[in-house]
Amino acid sequence: MKLIQNLKPNLGIVSLVGCLFVASCSAAEPATVIPAPQIDNAKEKGELQTAIFSGGCFWGVQGVYEHVRGVKSALSGYAGGNRETAQYEEVSTGATGHAESVQITYDPAQVSYGELLHIFFSVVHDPTQLNHQGLDTGTQYRSAIFYTDESQKKFAQAYIAQLNNVHAFASGIVTVVQPSKGFYPAENYHQDYLVHHPENPYIAHNDLPKIENLKRVFPQYYRDQPVLIGSFGS
Repeated sequence: MKLIQNLKPNLGIVSLVGCLFVASCSAAEPATVIPAPQIDNAKEKGELQTAIFSGGCFWGVQGVYEHVRGVKSALSGYAGGNRETAQYEEVSTGATGHAESVQITYDPAQVSYGELLHIFFSVVHDPTQLNHQGLDTGTQYRSAIFYTDESQKKFAQAYIAQLNNVHAFASGIVTVVQPSKGFYPAENYHQDYLVHHPENPYIAHNDLPKIENLKRVFPQYYRDQPVLIGSFGS
């Protein structure tokens, strides 16, 4: 809901406007059950790794990954544009090249990049929607994977090809796979937003169902206590 999104700083207005829209919106999309990646890296001890995903409003994307075992931090921010325009008001115009994104720091001994991708395509968002998620419209809400090395590029492209080949979705996947040229953290009020504002109609309608989908479809990955930005390293 772009109108609601653009009012994020004013939580009172968000709730009021959100109430006007929720009644007319269809129920949040259920998770799409899809096969796991055929190509993935083995879980092994090593340094923490990072992944950067974009799939609509970063509130929900961050909220899902904060509940994934092995994830040490999920940080909302902006990717795809320049540092100078990495502010919410500018990104919301859709003219900066940025996408609302989440930088995931994870332990490769506990969760693989392929498993993060599995959740991304099944639970986090609908990868067949071009430059929008639901009523959130604009290139800032596009489906994108910003890879940080060649192995991530290979795994992402292979998985998209696999899902398209088996027609996992009714339409083709439009997710863009491109190199990361910088990630810029979002403003503090966006961080851990789902956890701090579960009563927000936008969150209740669009994002809390994603947490339930994660718990139902991927119980092996789900943890009840989310890891928040303030608890990084725990």
